[in-house]
Amino acid sequence: MTASAISELRRTVADLHRELTRYELVIWTAGNVSARVPGQDLMVIKPSGVSYDELTPEAMVVTDLHGNLVEGDHSPSSDTAAHAYVYRHMPEVGGVVHTHSPYATAWAARGEPIPCVLTMIADEFGGDVPVGPFALIGDDSIGRGIVETLSGSRSPAVLMRNHGPFTIGKDARAAVKAAVMVEDVARTVHFAHQLGTPKPIEQHHIDSLYARYQNVYGQ
Repeated sequence: MTASAISELRRTVADLHRELTRYELVIWTAGNVSARVPGQDLMVIKPSGVSYDELTPEAMVVTDLHGNLVEGDHSPSSDTAAHAYVYRHMPEVGGVVHTHSPYATAWAARGEPIPCVLTMIADEFGGDVPVGPFALIGDDSIGRGIVETLSGSRSPAVLMRNHGPFTIGKDARAAVKAAVMVEDVARTVHFAHQLGTPKPIEQHHIDSLYARYQNVYGQ
């Protein structure tokens, strides 16, 4: 990938951070988006502790897949080790997102999966949204928890226990979409619980809905 292509990826990642604020998934400087640099052992990620208003393409940083700074004027996000671990162990992943979106994080605080009680959950997540283990911030413990939980799962989202949601995708935009969707279903299922016990969808219907959405839906 050329320098101009990496520059364009920095612009894409900077723009996608605005989606996190548009959908009210983050507060202050929390949360981050990253994108794998195709064909290279590099990623573009948000800098640490920088206001969302200041997240220009030039503010984005490039690191290797062990979190070492390669290009940029800022220190990378405090969650860089987690993102890097995911890219090293899930080669199909091109984007990773972390937020503290309130409803999904509330489910993470309870350590409770979001049950598959809506067709949209079957469509997007292929079943329950799973809970990952508790992990401390700063090394690749969170990344290990994400990979262990999502490997073999159809869900692009995991609720890391006592922390919040992490989402993955074929690219950064797909990971952002999953972050938006997991917050939406977390909120709706929370409301459903206020009215009673939501009814689960039978597994064969989940399988059918997931296959249709993944293979037929859209243009």
